[in-house]
Amino acid sequence: MRIGIDIDGVLTDVKKWQLDYASKFFAEKYNMKIVNYKGYEIENILDVDNQLDQEFWDTYYDEYCTNIECRRFASEVIKKLQNDGHEIYIITARYLTNTEDEIGKKYRDIVLNWLDKNKISYDKIIFSPEDKLGICIQNKIDLMIEDKVDNIIKISDVIPVICFHANYNEQCIRKNVIRCYSWYDIYMNIRELNDSI
Repeated sequence: MRIGIDIDGVLTDVKKWQLDYASKFFAEKYNMKIVNYKGYEIENILDVDNQLDQEFWDTYYDEYCTNIECRRFASEVIKKLQNDGHEIYIITARYLTNTEDEIGKKYRDIVLNWLDKNKISYDKIIFSPEDKLGICIQNKIDLMIEDKVDNIIKISDVIPVICFHANYNEQCIRKNVIRCYSWYDIYMNIRELNDSI
Protein backbone atom coordinates (compact mmCIF):
# COMPACT_ATOMS: atom_id res chain seq x y z
CA MET A 1 0.00 0.00 0.00
CA ARG A 2 0.96 3.63 -0.45
CA ILE A 3 0.46 5.23 2.97
CA GLY A 4 0.15 8.98 3.52
CA ILE A 5 1.26 10.30 6.90
CA ASP A 6 0.56 13.75 8.32
CA ILE A 7 3.14 15.37 10.62
CA ASP A 8 1.43 17.69 13.13
CA GLY A 9 -0.89 15.65 15.33
CA VAL A 10 0.31 12.33 13.90
CA LEU A 11 4.11 12.30 14.11
CA THR A 12 3.90 14.93 16.86
CA ASP A 13 1.52 15.48 19.75
CA VAL A 14 0.72 19.06 18.75
CA LYS A 15 -2.22 19.18 21.16
CA LYS A 16 -0.13 18.50 24.28
CA TRP A 17 2.49 20.96 23.07
CA GLN A 18 -0.16 23.66 22.52
CA LEU A 19 -1.71 23.07 25.94
CA ASP A 20 1.71 23.28 27.64
CA TYR A 21 3.16 26.24 25.78
CA ALA A 22 -0.01 28.28 25.24
CA SER A 23 -1.10 27.94 28.88
CA LYS A 24 2.35 29.19 30.01
CA PHE A 25 2.41 32.06 27.48
CA PHE A 26 -1.10 33.33 28.17
CA ALA A 27 -0.90 32.82 31.95
CA GLU A 28 2.35 34.74 32.27
CA LYS A 29 1.57 37.49 29.79
CA TYR A 30 -2.22 37.96 30.02
CA ASN A 31 -3.31 36.12 33.19
CA MET A 32 -5.51 33.85 31.07
CA LYS A 33 -6.23 30.14 31.39
CA ILE A 34 -7.38 27.32 29.13
CA VAL A 35 -11.13 27.44 28.52
CA ASN A 36 -11.52 24.61 25.99
CA TYR A 37 -8.96 21.80 26.15
CA LYS A 38 -10.72 20.12 23.20
CA GLY A 39 -10.14 23.08 20.87
CA TYR A 40 -8.12 22.53 17.72
CA GLU A 41 -6.55 26.00 17.42
CA ILE A 42 -5.09 28.31 20.10
CA GLU A 43 -7.99 30.72 19.44
CA ASN A 44 -10.43 28.02 20.61
CA ILE A 45 -8.30 26.63 23.44
CA LEU A 46 -7.89 30.01 25.17
CA ASP A 47 -10.72 31.99 23.59
CA VAL A 48 -8.38 34.60 22.12
CA ASP A 49 -8.60 36.62 18.94
CA ASN A 50 -6.49 36.14 15.83
CA GLN A 51 -4.03 38.85 16.89
CA LEU A 52 -3.19 37.12 20.20
CA ASP A 53 -3.05 33.76 18.45
CA GLN A 54 -0.51 35.23 16.00
CA GLU A 55 1.50 36.75 18.86
CA PHE A 56 1.76 33.31 20.46
CA TRP A 57 2.90 31.64 17.24
CA ASP A 58 5.35 34.47 16.45
CA THR A 59 6.92 33.71 19.83
CA TYR A 60 6.95 29.90 19.70
CA TYR A 61 6.60 28.70 16.09
CA ASP A 62 10.30 28.12 15.48
CA GLU A 63 10.59 26.37 18.85
CA TYR A 64 7.71 24.07 17.93
CA CYS A 65 8.98 23.27 14.44
CA THR A 66 12.53 22.58 15.58
CA ASN A 67 12.16 20.91 18.97
CA ILE A 68 8.76 19.21 19.22
CA GLU A 69 9.24 15.60 20.24
CA CYS A 70 8.34 12.85 17.84
CA ARG A 71 5.64 10.45 19.05
CA ARG A 72 7.01 7.34 20.67
CA PHE A 73 7.70 4.43 18.28
CA ALA A 74 6.74 6.41 15.13
CA SER A 75 10.16 5.87 13.52
CA GLU A 76 10.22 2.19 14.49
CA VAL A 77 6.74 1.48 13.12
CA ILE A 78 7.32 3.39 9.89
CA LYS A 79 10.47 1.31 9.25
CA LYS A 80 8.42 -1.85 9.88
CA LEU A 81 5.79 -0.66 7.40
CA GLN A 82 8.47 -0.06 4.77
CA ASN A 83 9.99 -3.48 5.49
CA ASP A 84 6.51 -4.95 4.94
CA GLY A 85 6.56 -3.40 1.44
CA HIS A 86 4.53 -0.23 1.98
CA GLU A 87 5.52 3.12 0.49
CA ILE A 88 5.51 6.05 2.91
CA TYR A 89 4.43 9.51 1.76
CA ILE A 90 4.75 12.33 4.28
CA ILE A 91 1.95 14.79 3.45
CA THR A 92 2.04 17.95 5.52
CA ALA A 93 0.18 21.24 5.39
CA ARG A 94 2.43 22.78 8.05
CA TYR A 95 2.14 26.56 8.03
CA LEU A 96 4.43 28.34 5.54
CA THR A 97 5.99 25.17 4.07
CA ASN A 98 4.13 25.29 0.75
CA THR A 99 5.07 28.87 -0.13
CA GLU A 100 7.63 29.39 -2.91
CA ASP A 101 9.84 31.96 -1.20
CA GLU A 102 12.72 32.11 1.29
CA ILE A 103 10.37 31.66 4.26
CA GLY A 104 8.87 28.54 2.65
CA LYS A 105 12.35 27.15 1.99
CA LYS A 106 13.38 27.86 5.60
CA TYR A 107 10.42 25.94 7.03
CA ARG A 108 10.71 23.09 4.52
CA ASP A 109 14.36 22.70 5.55
CA ILE A 110 13.34 22.70 9.22
CA VAL A 111 10.84 19.89 8.50
CA LEU A 112 13.42 17.85 6.56
CA ASN A 113 15.99 18.28 9.36
CA TRP A 114 13.40 17.34 12.00
CA LEU A 115 12.44 14.17 10.10
CA ASP A 116 16.12 13.25 9.75
CA LYS A 117 16.86 13.99 13.42
CA ASN A 118 13.94 11.76 14.46
CA LYS A 119 14.90 8.99 12.00
CA ILE A 120 11.58 9.17 10.15
CA SER A 121 12.04 7.24 6.93
CA TYR A 122 9.88 8.04 3.89
CA ASP A 123 9.75 7.54 0.14
CA LYS A 124 8.39 10.99 -0.71
CA ILE A 125 7.43 14.20 1.09
CA ILE A 126 4.71 16.55 -0.12
CA PHE A 127 4.20 20.06 1.25
CA SER A 128 0.51 20.48 0.59
CA PRO A 129 -2.33 22.94 1.06
CA GLU A 130 -4.72 22.36 3.99
CA ASP A 131 -7.11 20.28 1.87
CA LYS A 132 -5.20 17.04 1.31
CA LEU A 133 -7.80 15.08 -0.67
CA GLY A 134 -6.47 16.19 -4.07
CA ILE A 135 -2.92 15.32 -3.03
CA CYS A 136 -4.06 11.84 -1.97
CA ILE A 137 -5.84 11.25 -5.28
CA GLN A 138 -3.01 12.67 -7.40
CA ASN A 139 -0.42 10.49 -5.62
CA LYS A 140 -2.59 7.35 -5.54
CA ILE A 141 -2.51 7.14 -1.73
CA ASP A 142 -4.26 3.96 -0.49
CA LEU A 143 -4.49 4.95 3.18
CA MET A 144 -4.03 8.26 5.00
CA ILE A 145 -3.03 8.73 8.64
CA GLU A 146 -4.49 12.08 9.75
CA ASP A 147 -5.78 13.93 12.82
CA LYS A 148 -7.60 16.98 11.41
CA VAL A 149 -11.36 16.44 11.25
CA ASP A 150 -11.94 18.30 7.95
CA ASN A 151 -9.30 16.21 6.20
CA ILE A 152 -10.51 12.97 7.76
CA ILE A 153 -14.06 13.60 6.54
CA LYS A 154 -13.07 14.55 2.98
CA ILE A 155 -10.42 11.86 2.50
CA SER A 156 -12.49 9.05 4.05
CA ASP A 157 -15.11 9.52 1.33
CA VAL A 158 -12.49 8.20 -1.11
CA ILE A 159 -9.95 6.05 0.80
CA PRO A 160 -9.60 4.64 4.33
CA VAL A 161 -8.23 7.00 6.97
CA ILE A 162 -6.55 6.16 10.23
CA CYS A 163 -7.57 8.89 12.67
CA PHE A 164 -4.86 9.46 15.27
CA HIS A 165 -6.95 10.03 18.37
CA ALA A 166 -7.06 13.49 19.95
CA ASN A 167 -9.62 15.35 22.06
CA TYR A 168 -10.48 17.60 19.12
CA ASN A 169 -11.35 14.69 16.80
CA GLU A 170 -13.08 12.26 19.16
CA GLN A 171 -16.51 12.99 17.63
CA CYS A 172 -15.27 12.07 14.14
CA ILE A 173 -16.84 8.63 13.84
CA ARG A 174 -17.71 7.52 10.34
CA LYS A 175 -17.41 4.78 7.77
CA ASN A 176 -13.90 4.24 6.37
CA VAL A 177 -12.24 5.76 9.49
CA ILE A 178 -10.17 3.63 11.86
CA ARG A 179 -9.36 5.30 15.18
CA CYS A 180 -5.91 4.56 16.60
CA TYR A 181 -4.24 5.58 19.84
CA SER A 182 -0.53 4.87 19.33
CA TRP A 183 1.91 3.99 16.57
CA TYR A 184 1.82 0.28 17.36
CA ASP A 185 -1.98 0.44 17.29
CA ILE A 186 -1.61 1.95 13.81
CA TYR A 187 0.76 -0.86 12.81
CA MET A 188 -1.59 -3.63 13.90
CA ASN A 189 -4.57 -1.99 12.17
CA ILE A 190 -2.62 -1.57 8.92
CA ARG A 191 -1.59 -5.24 9.01
CA GLU A 192 -5.22 -6.23 9.54
CA LEU A 193 -6.40 -3.91 6.76
CA ASN A 194 -3.71 -5.16 4.38
CA ASP A 195 -4.67 -8.79 5.06
CA SER A 196 -8.31 -8.04 4.19
CA ILE A 197 -7.50 -6.55 0.74
